[in-house]
Amino acid sequence: MKHQFRVLALAFIAFMGSGCGQQKEQVVEVEEQQYTFPLSDKVEHQKVEFTNRYGITLVADMYIPKDRAGEKLPALAVSGPFGAVKEQTSGLYAQEMAERGFLTIAFDPSYTGESGGEPRYVASPDINTEDFSAAVDYLTTRPDVDAEKIGIIGICGWGGMALNAAAMDTRIKGTVTVTMYDMSRVNANGYFDSMDADARYAVRQQLNTQRTLDAKNGTYTRGGGVVDPLPEDAPQFVKDYYDYYKTSRGYHPRSLNSNDGWNITSSLSFMNMPLLAYSDEIRSGILMIHGENAHSRYFSEDAFKRLKGDNKELLIIDSANHVDLYDNQAGVIPYDKMVTFFEESMGE
Repeated sequence: MKHQFRVLALAFIAFMGSGCGQQKEQVVEVEEQQYTFPLSDKVEHQKVEFTNRYGITLVADMYIPKDRAGEKLPALAVSGPFGAVKEQTSGLYAQEMAERGFLTIAFDPSYTGESGGEPRYVASPDINTEDFSAAVDYLTTRPDVDAEKIGIIGICGWGGMALNAAAMDTRIKGTVTVTMYDMSRVNANGYFDSMDADARYAVRQQLNTQRTLDAKNGTYTRGGGVVDPLPEDAPQFVKDYYDYYKTSRGYHPRSLNSNDGWNITSSLSFMNMPLLAYSDEIRSGILMIHGENAHSRYFSEDAFKRLKGDNKELLIIDSANHVDLYDNQAGVIPYDKMVTFFEESMGE
């Protein structure tokens, strides 16, 4: 029973687990440490800061192609997976797309990584959607960015945030989601929509009991990240997460999934706030990428059904699981396809 509860906690906490903020730029060189991928000598690396409209300072790694110095470039903001940091998957995607001609930033969402916000390790459907728009704000202020050619990439739980941002922010000319989770759906309904109203009410009771305890203790209890040690009978997708977050392949000391996870009560706001309610009104281009063997594949397939227009595409990667698209260990991430998509969406 204890193990069953632990897996449930993982399902809800660990894996889902026009902004007007003042722009504050601080540029420093990126040190080649604590990245889960080798830094490329084809791009210039810098750290930058900007502030969202809630006053939270976000920290990002910026990647600029060296062979296009002095040009006004198309730009991309990248974030995810849910519970990861910019030195993991999002940084890899940002660097790869910079090598292909884009100015890119991979940012830590509010309350996580090197970004600001108190209390720490909180997720919010509103604030984390705003983080994408704040990144767009920042990119529009840069003289080396073509403000009419800005796109976003959202990975795992940040795929749903990216779709929500695209529905709200008309400055976003193209959106790529990768191995997407619908965080509202998985928190409210459980995996594969296994929860009914009674089960949902029980989860609310559990989480609100936790809120009371947190208020009395003056601290916020965290969900625990990816289960460790790994039980022999763990589902395959949990084993896949472990293989990324808990091994040298993807471990990072600031990553929530690699360590103590999210503030447990973060799930409450997602349960009552459907992220994709207006996704059918997105007019800009959308490319949704998912693995054929991913446990989460149904999130992308169902979300794609809601989209309208002839500039939307669902790309299923043969034989890939959810985590295969976190890094390119399996050689399956379609970077060149993303380049073509963004060029078409941005009017190249």
